[in-house]
Amino acid sequence: MSELLNAGLLNIASLVVSAVVMIVGLVLWFFVNRASSRTSEQIELLEALLDQQKRQNALLRRLCEANEPEEKAELRVKADAKKDDEFVRLVAER
Repeated sequence: MSELLNAGLLNIASLVVSAVVMIVGLVLWFFVNRASSRTSEQIELLEALLDQQKRQNALLRRLCEANEPEEKAELRVKADAKKDDEFVRLVAER
């Protein structure tokens, strides 16, 4: 009789262990799946933000170019030429 009782307890114990392993596995799967979906959402939001920033930069560049007067562009060219002259002055003579 005790042999039958021991065999039944072993079956029940293996069933309980299997159920506990399955429950732990499902809980782990839930948290990993949840973290993965949140990460995907964050990546999508960051990509959308990057796209908007690129658009804003392009718009700001166009606005700056449109508001830049012709005189400033000419002054910039003259300043660049003056810098070139100063560079020549820095060259040691032989």
